[in-house]
Amino acid sequence: MADASGALVDWVEFGRMRTELGADFIRILGYFREDGGKSVDRIEQAMQRRDAAGLVTPAHTMKTEARQFGAYPLGDLAEEIEDAGRRALESRLFPDQILPQVAALRPLYERTMALFQQETNPLVARGHGTGRGPGNQEFGRL
Repeated sequence: MADASGALVDWVEFGRMRTELGADFIRILGYFREDGGKSVDRIEQAMQRRDAAGLVTPAHTMKTEARQFGAYPLGDLAEEIEDAGRRALESRLFPDQILPQVAALRPLYERTMALFQQETNPLVARGHGTGRGPGNQEFGRL
C-alpha cells in the first residue's frame, strides 16, 4: 500500500502542510491521529455489522485528512472503502469484497502514524540519505 516509489508519505506535501499551518501543525496532526483512530474503529465496526452507510463517512474523513498530510496510500485505501460503501448504498448489496482493504487499513494507518511521529519528534535522530534533506542532527553544519 505504498505509492510507486514505495513511500507511504509524500514528504514534500507533509512539509508544505507543516509550513502552511506553522505553530498549529502539531495540534492539527494530533487531531488527525485521534480522528484517524476513531475512523478506523468505525470502519471496522461497520464492516462487522455489514453497515454500508457506516463505512462512508469515516472513510471519507480518513481520505481527506490523510491526503492533507501527504499520506496518499492511506488516503487512496480509504477512498476505495468509501467508494465501495457508496456503491453498496445504491445497489443495496453489501461490499463483502472490500474485507481485505478494511483489514489492511489499521496496519497502514499505524505505520503512517509512526512515520509522522518519527518525523515530528524532536528527540528522534533522522536518518541520513532519506531524500528529505538534512536531518535534525545536521542543522547548522556545513
